[in-house]
Amino acid sequence: MKKIINDPATVVAESLRGLAAAHGDILDVRDEPAVVLRAGAPVGGKVAVISGGGSGHEPLHGGFVGRGMLDAAVPGAVFTSPTPDAVQSAIQAVTGDKGALLIVKNYTGDVLNFETAAELAAAEGRDVRSVVIDDDVAVADSTFTAGRRGVGGTVLLEKLVGAAAERGDSLDELESLARRVVGQVRSIGVALTAPTVPHVGEPSFALGPDEIEFGIGIHGEPGRERMTAEPADALVERLVAAVVEDLPFERGDDVLLFTNSMGGTPMLELYLAHGIAERRLAERGIGVRRRLVGPYITSLEMQGISITLLKLDDELTRLWDDPVHTAALRWGV
Repeated sequence: MKKIINDPATVVAESLRGLAAAHGDILDVRDEPAVVLRAGAPVGGKVAVISGGGSGHEPLHGGFVGRGMLDAAVPGAVFTSPTPDAVQSAIQAVTGDKGALLIVKNYTGDVLNFETAAELAAAEGRDVRSVVIDDDVAVADSTFTAGRRGVGGTVLLEKLVGAAAERGDSLDELESLARRVVGQVRSIGVALTAPTVPHVGEPSFALGPDEIEFGIGIHGEPGRERMTAEPADALVERLVAAVVEDLPFERGDDVLLFTNSMGGTPMLELYLAHGIAERRLAERGIGVRRRLVGPYITSLEMQGISITLLKLDDELTRLWDDPVHTAALRWGV
């Protein structure tokens, strides 16, 4: 295993120190327990938006803390859910009079630990709600989940809900918006190589020289099928078809297309794949109104991509366009 680390036991803490050094103008990074907070939080007059999960998916979630997105992110160990006390600490630090909304990816540990933290917050008199995202169309159940996994759609959900919170929407309105977004976003991914968790020291799974894993999860979980590698045109068509057919997306729909690197895929290949995806959607009469391309929800150094489609309407488009200022996303400011 070759990685730019010192000790697997301290890799998350050291990474968070680097995040604080790079973005101390917009972030407050604390330890014991580890939380990433929006500078100046709690922000008066708005609902706090909080998310989190295992590390190793950067820039998710800490890279999305800031104006127009998250008020706090709670990082666990690599591929490991944060503890309830860490989530509770984040809730206490950023929640004002308007309450908080927790955005939770559908992994068993995340769901249980965020739910426990919400219950503890309620006992303290705080109004805290949770919305679970489960946008992965690959499998109904997997290693870490009961039901579909939360993957690329999480990034879009955090941006849209964060924008609505910034404009002053109530907790009821944010919860309704979040559930609407969850209902109309779908994703699927493919891996060419497996990630290597630092404290494990070996790849999460083994692939032959001409094999790929179709439908993987962000923790290196197995996918829908192991198959022979194929040219980009065929592979991207396979990804687009799986997502479009699930909702289903239909001719005349407007969408946001998110083409994501799983961590190790170069932008040369990612833009190639995005161009193919746009053409395949156009052939189906589906209009790409907004786009996001880059490594925004990763699986350490995994080579692979994921495709996410969100069905847009005028309100969601406006919320996407609203200003955002985080370490990983910034526009309109």
